[in-house]
Amino acid sequence: MSAVHADEGAGFRGPLDVTRAATAVLDADGTVTGWSPAAESLLGYRAHEAAGRSVGSFVIERPGPYRPSTAVPGAAQARRQVFHMRHRDGRIVRVATASLPLDSTRGGGPGRLLVLADADETDRWEALQSMLRGLATQSPVGLAIYDTALRVVWTNRALYEEGGDGQYTGLGPDEQVEDGRVLDPGRPDTLAETMRAVLATGEAVIDLHYSGRPPSDPAHDHVWSCSYYRLQDPVGHPLGVCEESVDITERYLAQRRLDLLVRAGGMVGKTLDMDRTAQELAAVTVPQFADAVAVDLLDAVLAGDQPAPGTEPARTLVRVWDGPGPSGTRPARRRDPVDPDPDSLQARCLAEGRPVLQDAGPGDTVRSRLAVPLRTEGAALGVVTFCRDRHPDPFGAGDLPVADELVARAAVCIDNARRFTREHTAALTLQRSLLPRHLPQVTGAEVAHRYLPADSGAGVGGDWYDVIALSGTRVGLVVGDVVGHGVRAAATMGRLRTSVRALARLDLPPDELLTRLDELVTQDAHERTAVPDAGEDDALGVTCLYAVYDPVTGRCSMARAGHPPPAVVDPATGGVHHPEVPAGPPLGLGGLPFQSAEFPLPEGSVLALYTDGLVYGRGRDRDAEVAALHTVLADHRRPLEILCDRIVATLLPGPVEDDAALLLVRTRVLDRDEVAVCELADDPEAVGRARAFATGQVDDWGLDGELGFTTELVVSELVTNAIRYASGPIQLRLIRDRTLICEVSDTGHTSPHLRRAGSEDEGGRGLFLVAQMTQQWGTRYTPTGKTIWAEQPLPPDGAPPDG
Repeated sequence: MSAVHADEGAGFRGPLDVTRAATAVLDADGTVTGWSPAAESLLGYRAHEAAGRSVGSFVIERPGPYRPSTAVPGAAQARRQVFHMRHRDGRIVRVATASLPLDSTRGGGPGRLLVLADADETDRWEALQSMLRGLATQSPVGLAIYDTALRVVWTNRALYEEGGDGQYTGLGPDEQVEDGRVLDPGRPDTLAETMRAVLATGEAVIDLHYSGRPPSDPAHDHVWSCSYYRLQDPVGHPLGVCEESVDITERYLAQRRLDLLVRAGGMVGKTLDMDRTAQELAAVTVPQFADAVAVDLLDAVLAGDQPAPGTEPARTLVRVWDGPGPSGTRPARRRDPVDPDPDSLQARCLAEGRPVLQDAGPGDTVRSRLAVPLRTEGAALGVVTFCRDRHPDPFGAGDLPVADELVARAAVCIDNARRFTREHTAALTLQRSLLPRHLPQVTGAEVAHRYLPADSGAGVGGDWYDVIALSGTRVGLVVGDVVGHGVRAAATMGRLRTSVRALARLDLPPDELLTRLDELVTQDAHERTAVPDAGEDDALGVTCLYAVYDPVTGRCSMARAGHPPPAVVDPATGGVHHPEVPAGPPLGLGGLPFQSAEFPLPEGSVLALYTDGLVYGRGRDRDAEVAALHTVLADHRRPLEILCDRIVATLLPGPVEDDAALLLVRTRVLDRDEVAVCELADDPEAVGRARAFATGQVDDWGLDGELGFTTELVVSELVTNAIRYASGPIQLRLIRDRTLICEVSDTGHTSPHLRRAGSEDEGGRGLFLVAQMTQQWGTRYTPTGKTIWAEQPLPPDGAPPDG
């Protein structure tokens, strides 16, 4: 039985049905001529008491509205009305009546049949009938009843009217019942299993979703929500299963779009990398929203430049992503230039500054395309193109807000990445400008270096290295690390590198140099704390290692401030060890001492100085990294450039989380023939001996002539000053390197000062003459006194061969 003919069944007869209601027969004047037992039960009057009375005598007029008379279904002349009537015991009863005219061929015969019932019971029955009628004919919820064999025995109209489950079957309710089908074709087989489980267990199944394409809309997928519960007789025997189904396609699509946007908020823009952001956008949208995604960015945006506001014609675009997503099969093309035609979808999208939708044309394999501009603060960053070729539906108006929101979120992330790229490039440029472009050529050491900036979103750091040519052919070696990232860290690194070079030129020993540097860092930190808006990328601490290698003696003096110790390779055995150098505190703590360690470095030793980023990082075992460094360094006879490349490839094969600096040094020892030493007594006669020694040595080196004369004069002045202002033994040392170096050492600790002598002064011109006749001069302090040195350039053919 279907809903259309449901009111014909006996189960739909109400209290006014003549087979169960009270009845009274009235003549043409309204006088009672017949009175049923049910009427006696309803009003209390017996048949002989009611007979002959006017029916109006039972009615009591009461204030208030009465329900107007209505037609009785199935009887055109019957009228239904509610009255208040007096019961025989005096109480008032609400009575629903139905009056039906009777045909009478004889005058004075019955005129009407009056059917009576309790009005409250009638009202309840009519409300129930209204509800059942609504479920059967008006409810948007599809209802079907299946017997125990899962055959359809009843359906309502929602199963075949527009928007209902009937779109899936293509049959009306009566056709389905007459067809006796078990399940509609196309429904999942699991529905039958679900219904059998409901019959067997009696446990209801609520909100079960399934999808399909109904015959009335075969081009689109629909989604239904179904619930099943068992029907049973009064003693609990199963009679069948009732199915409730609702088409929730629109709600389902809206929820999926909302889920898509929520997922995009958590997945897109996790890094400050434009390529990664494009990939993340594709990963979110494919395949739910599109089958493929292409992301094109302006080349200026990729460089970190500020895009121009407004809508502009398509400029130079670069494709940073094109594919179905990271897990797809189609390869992605990275950083490919794109030259869109002015009439192309992308060009129109950029020019108009709004989404542009394009359906497939003749011969086009892509079913639908949607281009959405990437914009932020009124400026175009690029365009995102969504494509559908396998998706069941082309892009429509409902997809535009979703695409707009997805691209807007990606635009914010890409713009943040653009800003970071600009700042990162500026910081990297600053950092590299502060690092030495060309290390000095020194006789005492062969050097090679590498610097790897961080690839992470933290920005560049403050790692640095340096090689400083010192007096007496000595070499200063520096490696440092400013903890922190950003422009301020790079600027701090630049200040410290300049400070180290200035302090190194004072020929300070390593521990004293670090002490002076610590004072500078501490003072700088105090000044920063006085600035309320100091940025988060300020340097958080500084570590440094400073070493001085003397190729004349083959010894190295070193001190470190919280920095990793260097690795040293023995040239004879190839063994790698870390010299015992007191760690010292990081710079900036203030007031804590530093200590130097001195040790020999035989010729050919390889010294590896590095920052923490080379061997330490997230997820890396520091001991294992140091062991790998030792393994590479063991092959120390290879060229230093090759060793640098191998160390970087071994320890940092992928992206770098922190800056890393590496400085490799292979030591050399000056040949004995290039150094001449003369010990002198504290006696004025020693000046003559010193001049003779210097002249003879210059002749032996083939450097006579003008150089011999100036050398004799310089030695005479320096030895004379040592005898006049100091005491104790004096040492004269000549070194032929890239320059001719004259050194005079004594036990005094007072540094001489250059001054201009007056015209009548008898002295004071010695150092002035030395400064005028030499390339440079200076003083350095030693544990036993001081050394005054002066350098003179050699003639082109007078320098010793390298190595």
